[in-house]
Amino acid sequence: MPTSRLIPRHAAAQVDAALADTRVVLISGARQAGKSTLVRIVAGDRLAERRDLDRAQDRAAATADPVGFVDSPELLIIDEIQRVPELLLAIKAAVDEDPRPGRYLLTGSARLFGTLAAPDALPGRMETIELWPFSQGELEDEPDGFVDAIFTLGPELRHESAVTRADYAARIVRGGLPEATSRDDPRRRQRFLDAYVQALIDRDVRQLADIQSKGELRRLVRLLAARSATIVAANSLESALGLSRPTIARYLQALEEIFLIRRIPGWSRNLGTRATAAAKLIFVDSGIAANEIAVDARALLRPGAPFGPLLESFVLSELSRQLSWSAHSVELSHYRDHSKFEVDAVLEDRAGRVVGIEVKAASTVGPDDFRGLRRLADRLGDDFVAGVVLYTGTATLPFGPKLRAIPVSALWQVPPQAELR
Repeated sequence: MPTSRLIPRHAAAQVDAALADTRVVLISGARQAGKSTLVRIVAGDRLAERRDLDRAQDRAAATADPVGFVDSPELLIIDEIQRVPELLLAIKAAVDEDPRPGRYLLTGSARLFGTLAAPDALPGRMETIELWPFSQGELEDEPDGFVDAIFTLGPELRHESAVTRADYAARIVRGGLPEATSRDDPRRRQRFLDAYVQALIDRDVRQLADIQSKGELRRLVRLLAARSATIVAANSLESALGLSRPTIARYLQALEEIFLIRRIPGWSRNLGTRATAAAKLIFVDSGIAANEIAVDARALLRPGAPFGPLLESFVLSELSRQLSWSAHSVELSHYRDHSKFEVDAVLEDRAGRVVGIEVKAASTVGPDDFRGLRRLADRLGDDFVAGVVLYTGTATLPFGPKLRAIPVSALWQVPPQAELR
């Protein structure tokens, strides 16, 4: 479904709130995720100046006179701040002299303090808000409330779904980048995504890391897409790419800093057995991952297709989006121990309460699909809120105390304070 309308973003309320009490607000996220549009919406009727460091003339002015560049009596909006990170020191001096909230609204397409030249300039003065590509709820005008609902209701959460496996496949390959979601023609979407990844490599990644060969990095991105939702360590990629472990580690860090990939850390608590700390890798946008391995929605439904890994990556990226605006403050991890018990996603709030989530591409589930979740339930006791298998079926089904099979579409169709049915 193409998206030509202006789609409200969950992050808008967060940015408004931050500007009301914080001197500097940074919206960080992938290129073309909608940061500039969000800024226009938030700025609204506010008196504001705007400067764009992707423009050569603005970069030249910022480099020549950082203090003068950030001097503004009104809200100053600066796009792509990572292009001239030295401006942060000038901004620090300005907000220390005049500590009014809402002085600066910045956007950045790289994790600001991960960039090589960024000074640690704004502790205590800046709030960072992550903007991901569109969530399914934003695209469909649905509530996107699963994280808050599952922590509020636990195993009492119920959801019925009419979403089919074919629809899930279509959502995976569409992704959430605004330009990609506006293209109905799969070939035109492919052309956009190919150009998008190449532009990231040509421009953004090369600013962050010493890239000796763009071809090497392009092969790495494709290899990572084929291993989406798996534990990917630098040493496991050495033989496949013919690169050294430090080089691969540097490339992975750069790809994460530009919001192309995300690494989900391993989770552990004193459960009486060793757990892996290795991270699981997902793509920030599922459409990019599917495009990199050249699968369309129809191909995903064929026997032997990577529907399972891509669905898991899709779910983990939707959960990551929700964590950026949910009322519950929650960390996302995955679990794997040396006894081969695994849980695809572990959500833990600040009180130590845990929700475990498994993802299954099948439209039916059985007791064996809850093996890892039972391990967590047994060992966490009262801290275990619920264990959920998200699957492509239509009904919520019980599989024991605190264990439920729930349709994947609950992620975006369930409201934050879901009503019991």
